[in-house]
Amino acid sequence: PDADGFLQRWLLLEPIVKPNRSNIGFTQSYVRAALTDFPGGTVAVPRDGALIKTPEPLRWHALDARLFDVKLFNFAQSLGKPVYGVIFHAVTVVDSPREMHNVRLAVGSNAASMWWVNGTEAVGLYGDRRMVMDDGVSQPLTLHKGRNIVRGAVINGPGLSDFCVRFVDAEGRPVRDLTIDLK
Repeated sequence: PDADGFLQRWLLLEPIVKPNRSNIGFTQSYVRAALTDFPGGTVAVPRDGALIKTPEPLRWHALDARLFDVKLFNFAQSLGKPVYGVIFHAVTVVDSPREMHNVRLAVGSNAASMWWVNGTEAVGLYGDRRMVMDDGVSQPLTLHKGRNIVRGAVINGPGLSDFCVRFVDAEGRPVRDLTIDLK
């Protein structure tokens, strides 16, 4: 993670087209229905370059963000893929040097998103929103010693889309002694 604890190394799936004229309809029920079917399931970690079968095959891409946030709009645009009316899926593997209790997953996204840690839902952000760091914070959770899988899905209608994710301790300080491994 960077100095503020933000996770910058991700596997991103090329955007799935999900036409939405506006972000206003991103209610909790709509977002849950749209984002809970994670390509490849909730246990496996995809590989860089792996394809998934959809009506149009989509590829996973490894990305190291230079800033604290991941610019999904720029990612899709760089691939010549749709940037509006889309769903993005993200995965990273966080290695913890020890078991960490009472940490929280803190996220921000533009627009709505859902996030899971080790297959358990941790945070959901709904409605039309701009990305603000730590906009949604999970209940206390435990990071296992070793490998922990963080998954997210962001849905966007018109406009830019990005996200930021980090773990914070019980006092809200960033957890920095983690390593990121996309395997």
